[in-house]
Amino acid sequence: MFFLQIPSPEEMINVTDSVKHAAYHLAEEAVKDPSAFLENLLDEAVHFGLKLLAALFVYVVGLWIIRRIKRSVRLVMDKRKTEKTLASFISSLVSIILTVMLVLLTVGALGINTTSIAAMLGAGAMAIGMALSGTMENFAGGLIILIFKPFKAGDFITTQGHSGTVTDVTMVSTKIVTPDNRTIVIPNGALSNGTIDNYSQKDARRIEWKVGIEYGGDASGCMEEMVKIALADDRIIKEKSAQAPEVPYAVLAELGDSSVVLMLRAWVKKEDYWSVLFDMNKKLYEELPKKGYGFAYPHLDVKINQ
Repeated sequence: MFFLQIPSPEEMINVTDSVKHAAYHLAEEAVKDPSAFLENLLDEAVHFGLKLLAALFVYVVGLWIIRRIKRSVRLVMDKRKTEKTLASFISSLVSIILTVMLVLLTVGALGINTTSIAAMLGAGAMAIGMALSGTMENFAGGLIILIFKPFKAGDFITTQGHSGTVTDVTMVSTKIVTPDNRTIVIPNGALSNGTIDNYSQKDARRIEWKVGIEYGGDASGCMEEMVKIALADDRIIKEKSAQAPEVPYAVLAELGDSSVVLMLRAWVKKEDYWSVLFDMNKKLYEELPKKGYGFAYPHLDVKINQ
């Protein structure tokens, strides 16, 4: 927290005395030699006027150069199809840095020492950075996300214990909407340092279904029937490709305590994932018993010896 230091009464008196002394000194010089005083005053005015004109020239030319640089930066960003948020941030950052430099150059053209001003700006920036350390961490995280693009608006991701569709990516936070329509705002600092599971980056996703049948049942026949059910769905990809490296197949995945676990794997387009998952659950549950494959369930056999 920063506090404004109020001058003490003694300091105020000293400043007032200094001003009075300077005024008396100028009055004495004007009374002793009015012509020399006016000549010196005119020279100082002319000298200051020239400096003022030079400063105005520097300022006007600087503004023109800044506009040209900002336009060039925007053209480069548009040509590279940079994310709008990142492009806006870079353009604003370039504009702020160049404007501060222009102000320092303009003040320097007036003959004012800019060293102390630059030091004061540096100290102020450091103080603000320390006070806003958490915000700066989120800001840096947002910059990393916008540059490396681990996800974009519209992607379905899981991160920081939340799953949802990304709706907005800003410099300090990311908003996702969960499947039950809740909006989650996640700070970019934690997001950039955590694990991000992006379900939408690839065009296809693999789905697995596990079915437990009774011991002694026809596992091979059941696996064949599971594959037939999968192939009957038009949404399931049936040919190998770069995005879908496998055709639908079933395997004996596990010999469980109470069941033989069979697993069916198939690839679908990412937008069909949930609908195919739920529909196939229903089809397997309804069709397999019709073919004589009963589902196993945990049970305990008790034998009593008499």
